[in-house]
Amino acid sequence: MDRTEGFGVYIDRTLKKVQSTFLQVFAENNIDLTIEQWVILQRVHLEGKDASQADIAKSNFRNRATTSRVISGLCKKGLLRKSRFRDDQKRYKLVITDEGSALITQVMPFIKDLRKVSTLGITEEEFEIFYKVLDQLWENFDQYEGRS
Repeated sequence: MDRTEGFGVYIDRTLKKVQSTFLQVFAENNIDLTIEQWVILQRVHLEGKDASQADIAKSNFRNRATTSRVISGLCKKGLLRKSRFRDDQKRYKLVITDEGSALITQVMPFIKDLRKVSTLGITEEEFEIFYKVLDQLWENFDQYEGRS
């Protein structure tokens, strides 16, 4: 059998396991977030005062509609505020609220633990190779999409 046959199934299986584990930990610790909400909340936190909705969408490989929907949910929960940049009224500026910052502080120990568990039995070198392979798969498919 060709070694590349069905590798997408392994990627999908792993992604589903990662997501279900994160959601289980969130539920067990009364953290009212979806994975997409967590990813965007953390991204806004990391971007700081320059976080824009468009940049968040690009950095998370999501379309604007999906990103907007998730951000709206975070705003309704009081974790983010949305405004306009003073120098660019076309772009939305995202600001993490005090409640959002407190939630990040609450969630980060669980995230760090999950990240630690995820790499058990994997050397740093193996993990670097893993990233390199994922990046190459991305590039290969990105180039394929551009073919006519």
